[in-house]
Amino acid sequence: MSGIRTNAAAVMLGVSPNTLRSWERRYGFPSPHRSPGGHRQYSLNEIEALKQTLAETHNVSSAISLARERGEGPSSSGRLAVAFGAFDEERANRLLEESLALRSVERTIEELLLPGVSEHATLNPDERPSPEYEFAWRHATGWMSALKRLSPPVGRSNAALIFDASTPTGFDALHSQALELIVRRAGVRTLLLTPAIEPTRLGRAVRALMPDALVLSGSNASLDTIGRLVYAVRSLAQGATVFDYRSAVPDTGASTVCRLGDMPVAARDLLLARLDMAPAAPVAAGPVELAARAVALEA
Repeated sequence: MSGIRTNAAAVMLGVSPNTLRSWERRYGFPSPHRSPGGHRQYSLNEIEALKQTLAETHNVSSAISLARERGEGPSSSGRLAVAFGAFDEERANRLLEESLALRSVERTIEELLLPGVSEHATLNPDERPSPEYEFAWRHATGWMSALKRLSPPVGRSNAALIFDASTPTGFDALHSQALELIVRRAGVRTLLLTPAIEPTRLGRAVRALMPDALVLSGSNASLDTIGRLVYAVRSLAQGATVFDYRSAVPDTGASTVCRLGDMPVAARDLLLARLDMAPAAPVAAGPVELAARAVALEA
């Protein structure tokens, strides 16, 4: 998160760290969030706004009131993370709406929403998520779901089927939802499913969508499961191109899987560019293709 520690914030304001903490307790401003190690992290926008108003008023309560009235600067991932950390749904919604007045939906997702949620994500996969993270994750999911319903009409003939093999409420799952929304906003029909679906029951969904792109996301599906899903899809949509998002498939250096990277906007651009290209010449088979061929031999 973009933030500064107590000592640095106090130096900027020309006060002692104890004085800064006393303002926080008395006035609730500036309002820091806590780092994973429990340290205060102050928003640079809040500190700069307070520094300016202190210079103008020379009175703490007036300066804080004026800084709040003027706002804290442009919406940022740091301010959004603070709102999530305080379980403040109203403030989180306001920050996202403010961002949409300055940024596109796509930039808001990449520059505000995903970083804001990630500040509360644990780096240890064995560690349970915090209440703050779950609140942030569910808020982000609901916000993107609402935007998906407001997406413009489909304007392309392409369709993309996304298989998300992330853990429930995992950060990669949020990235999968972001990718689906951004690709759909580009005019592509989309469908997001999980590998938990029995491959033999995919027929209706595949026939309805007839995807040109099969995007694999998340890292919790085995190669055998991926192979069966790819085989099931290609049995009906033979021209479907397989893509990898956020390293869902091991990179062996020889594969027809096109890697889309780790961020949704760049992934969308590469996906659309590949769909607009003429069919590429076959290359050496990688793990996904070998797994799908093994399934075909069993059938």
